Amino acid sequence: MRPRRPVDFRRPGRRRFPNVLWWVLCGVAVLLFIFVLSKGSQIESRPVIPQRPYRHDRIMEGLNITEEMLSPDSVARQLSDQISLAKAFVVIAKESNNLQFAWELSAQIRNSQILLSNAAIRRTPLTTSESETAIRDMAVLLYQAQQLHYDSATMIMRLKARIQALEEQMSSVSEKSSKYGQIAAEEVPKSLYCLGVRLTTEWFGNVNIQRKLQEKKQLDMKLKDNNLYHFCVFSDNILATSVVVNSTALNSNNPEMVVFHLVTDEINYAPMKAWFAMNDFRGVTVEVQKFEDFNWLNASYVPVLKQLQDSETQSYYFSGNSDDGRTPIKFRNPKYLSMLNHLRFYIPEVFPALKKVVFLDDDVVVQKDLSALFSIDLNSNVNGAVETCMETFHRYHKYLNYSHPLIRAHFDPDACGWAFGMNVFDLVEWRKRNVTGIYHYWQERNVDRTLWKLGTLPPGLLTFYGLTEPLDSSWHVLGLGYTNVDPQVIEKGAVLHFNGNSKPWLKIGIEKYKPLWEKYVDYSHYLLQQCNFH
Repeated sequence: MRPRRPVDFRRPGRRRFPNVLWWVLCGVAVLLFIFVLSKGSQIESRPVIPQRPYRHDRIMEGLNITEEMLSPDSVARQLSDQISLAKAFVVIAKESNNLQFAWELSAQIRNSQILLSNAAIRRTPLTTSESETAIRDMAVLLYQAQQLHYDSATMIMRLKARIQALEEQMSSVSEKSSKYGQIAAEEVPKSLYCLGVRLTTEWFGNVNIQRKLQEKKQLDMKLKDNNLYHFCVFSDNILATSVVVNSTALNSNNPEMVVFHLVTDEINYAPMKAWFAMNDFRGVTVEVQKFEDFNWLNASYVPVLKQLQDSETQSYYFSGNSDDGRTPIKFRNPKYLSMLNHLRFYIPEVFPALKKVVFLDDDVVVQKDLSALFSIDLNSNVNGAVETCMETFHRYHKYLNYSHPLIRAHFDPDACGWAFGMNVFDLVEWRKRNVTGIYHYWQERNVDRTLWKLGTLPPGLLTFYGLTEPLDSSWHVLGLGYTNVDPQVIEKGAVLHFNGNSKPWLKIGIEKYKPLWEKYVDYSHYLLQQCNFH
């Protein structure tokens, strides 16, 4: 008989239950972990692929695309693509002067467009059978276009060549237009010439006119009275000067206190005197002089007079051949040869008794009372003028040669420019600072025209540099002879300036601005009617 084991070494009957339970719990835990991971993955993946079916509809609506055109077998889309390409080839064919091929392409484009139009009207898609011929014919033409090298590279090269040719043509036309415009601006209209001739006849044939002038000369004391408002105009244009005087008189609060000092040349002296003797301007005093009577005006004192008499300078103004045409024609205007254009730098010599004067160009119209100009404080400056700089436009570097060391050393290139045409001059300060001497200094150094080209504004900018008091812009409105001006600015302007080639008395004048000037012309005057002014 086998002996029994000790009690301590017996295997208990319940030892397997804890092991099974442990494995069950582990399995449940793993299942729970997998379940949680799968849920998290679903939550994170939802925003990755948003469902926005409405966006597709919006695109279709914006592009006017039909479902039939989106189909991979769409006949309509194929026809539309062919038409777009064919239109480009039509342009290239015309540029290549292949008009027959361009006509064939255009005809086939029309056929394809008719097919698309008919399908749209009946609201049914195009079928392959009804469009097969059109697609095949268009494909043949497109293939021919490719064989003719109507590709993008060829098109780009031809367009570049065409653009260059057009630019050269535009440059040539622009230059011719500038020349013809300058010629038109320099011409003396027949009516103005007629007026001068008839006034000269009146002056020498009508004793009453000369008697009227003698009676007016009894008012000579007014010519030197500094308590009055003195204006000066240097011009050979009788009618334009008359408009300046008449518009000033009509808009003056005290016309009897207005004195006009007119300076003209020998040719226009008699007719100018006759016109202002025959007509009354609301009691305005008018004096007429000719610059040939100024004894001080000679080449030994006036550098520019010596330059103007130089044959090379005259050739430069009239022909412009000395610089191979590099100088713009507007700078070669022969009007700059007239001493009347340079007298503005000698105003103290012309009017030695005056202390303050307002200078007006003959292409201006006055539409406000100007008496307030004489009470403006110029702060010890000589010239009161309206500045013309807007950002970088009309600053000193636009007028002067800053490659020259004299200009570079003395003048700020960004200094603000200003305009001649309506200027208040303090003649006391002028004489004190010897402004005319400054003008002579710069003129003598510009004999070779290296400091500036031509004209009177550049030397004016140099002469009055640091001596100019800015005025309110409403005193002097510019641009009516070459550009568009804001109507509100015109309405507020005291002096309107028709600077530019399109003068209001010329046929090339800007039509919408002519009435501003013409309302001061008495077209009922018998001399104007005889000379066909209208």
